[in-house]
Amino acid sequence: MKFNLRHMKTLRTIETSMTVLFLCLATIVALFPVFYTLMASGKSTMDILANPDKIIPEKFVFDNYVQAWRLADFKQYTLNSVHLAFFIVLGTIITCTIAGYVFDRGKFRGKEIIFGLVLSSMFISLGSLTLYPTLMIAKFFGINRTLWGVIIIRVLGLDVANLFISRGYINTIPREIDEAARIDGCSFFGIFVKIIFPLIKPLIATIGILQFRAAWNDYMMPMVFTMTERSRMPLVVGVVNLKTNGGETAANWSLMLAGTAISIIPMIIIFIIFNRYFIDNLTAGAVKG
Repeated sequence: MKFNLRHMKTLRTIETSMTVLFLCLATIVALFPVFYTLMASGKSTMDILANPDKIIPEKFVFDNYVQAWRLADFKQYTLNSVHLAFFIVLGTIITCTIAGYVFDRGKFRGKEIIFGLVLSSMFISLGSLTLYPTLMIAKFFGINRTLWGVIIIRVLGLDVANLFISRGYINTIPREIDEAARIDGCSFFGIFVKIIFPLIKPLIATIGILQFRAAWNDYMMPMVFTMTERSRMPLVVGVVNLKTNGGETAANWSLMLAGTAISIIPMIIIFIIFNRYFIDNLTAGAVKG
């Protein structure tokens, strides 16, 4: 009996150690690109190209950040990115939570079939193939030279992953709440506005973090829509332009990496603020029932 208990403790210790080791390796793999970017942003372009495997620079060049801030209009680009991300996040929260509520609580013919068809689009990646027809549609409506075009397309495009998360989280809310509100005379969407929406703060935070990251890092569509209007470019597009904006014939990687390091800061701040709600939403479904 003692041998079995000792054997079980040993196996549990090994299992815990392997789990910790795996998590540490996963953390290193996830954070290494960020660490490399921060270190490379303090090198000269020549040093980056000549010694790409040398991670830590001998002398950190802070002037890269000064030059990047000066050459790229960071103040305007940051405001553009905040404008883009704010309205995309706000619109996505509204559309995805309402759609998730309708697909979970709604009663209409073909609901599961429609949801299955929408969900199946998660596994179809067309990439940049849809960029040209999207641009033509935006041009028809006259929104192809403004960030509002990107915002409208992203919001009305209805992010399927966020829809899936929304339906799953709303499904964890007891339906007895709906029935009680319906007895009191609340309508279908009245229940959502007055009852459901105030209860889904972790879901809102999760969608906000995921969509803010996607909107803040979005490059291709904002670049195409603001190609002729440099003053409307978001930060990511402006940072990439730093590669050829340093007055050198070759690509100026040091300035671009310095600009990238600066652009990472808002994403880290947002995640730190809403991290608790994000974790709550991820674990909500696991403790149901």
